[in-house]
Amino acid sequence: MSATNRRILLAARPSGEVRPDDWQHDSVPVEEPGPGRFAGRTRVISLDPAMRGWLDDRPSYLPPVGIGEVMRAGSVIEVTASEHPDFQPGDHVVGTFGVQEYVVSDGKGAMKIDTSLAPPSTYLGALGMPGMTAYFGLLDVGALKDGETVVVSGAAGAVGSIAGQIAKARGCRVVGIAGGPEKCSLLVDELGFDAAVDYRAEDVRKALRREAPDGIDVYFDNVGGDILDAALTRLAMHARVVVCGAISQYNNVTPVKGPSNYLSLLVRRARMEGFVVFDYAQRYAQAARDISAWIEAGRIKVREHVVRGSVDDFPETLAMLFRGENVGKLVLELA
Repeated sequence: MSATNRRILLAARPSGEVRPDDWQHDSVPVEEPGPGRFAGRTRVISLDPAMRGWLDDRPSYLPPVGIGEVMRAGSVIEVTASEHPDFQPGDHVVGTFGVQEYVVSDGKGAMKIDTSLAPPSTYLGALGMPGMTAYFGLLDVGALKDGETVVVSGAAGAVGSIAGQIAKARGCRVVGIAGGPEKCSLLVDELGFDAAVDYRAEDVRKALRREAPDGIDVYFDNVGGDILDAALTRLAMHARVVVCGAISQYNNVTPVKGPSNYLSLLVRRARMEGFVVFDYAQRYAQAARDISAWIEAGRIKVREHVVRGSVDDFPETLAMLFRGENVGKLVLELA
């Protein structure tokens, strides 16, 4: 085991986009595990849009990351030493271990994974929080019915790409909204979406009129802002709008832009509901079984964007996420 543990700490609360000087890179001695604890080396770190919200000192579903604290992140570690009865050296474990090279844990919230069934990164993506988010957001909050018309924004991202494929597995017409021809081609040609809308190249409202002529039954929203507003104009009767995220608004220095077309909910007798995936924790195992079966059957294809580097590459890798440079789940794999 190395003598030092490289970590990324929050140095300052960002205003707008996260800057390099909002982070502190530091090293501390590697800890040894005491009774009831285990130690491990980080193999893969998850990059997620929710991280931006964790940096702001305001009420949310989780407390903010404190100044001077290790940046919160989901990751997969390999156990190197253990005095915990449930974890042994060589085990791979997924949990919220933070952006650091080495970890010591009491096992709370940690789960062993089988890397012979899927690579570690997949347990941070399709079989991790993004997959769970897509599954429960679409099937529970969205109350999806077979054969409906589903529109997904941020469709080439970790959550959106899985949500769209789950909808296809349920026999729905699926339209994805993404930025750029490469992502739109991926959605249709590889992931099996029925159509894709390039929000950078065309008027989203007109495109949705073309691709969802009978209206949208379920709109799975990952971006908020103008795209949410456009989708609200195309709702079918009794539509469901699933508020998963609003990545277009996370770096705002002005107040978050709310939907001006919200009265469509009244006219169409529709509903708009937000959710937090942690509320479904007791049902994760069932969701993982279903998603695994869809993957095995070829109904879901896993796309991952793997950046290989060191803990010190975390700030720039996170910036890639908000520049829209990733396709599928973005992870940082440590060398």
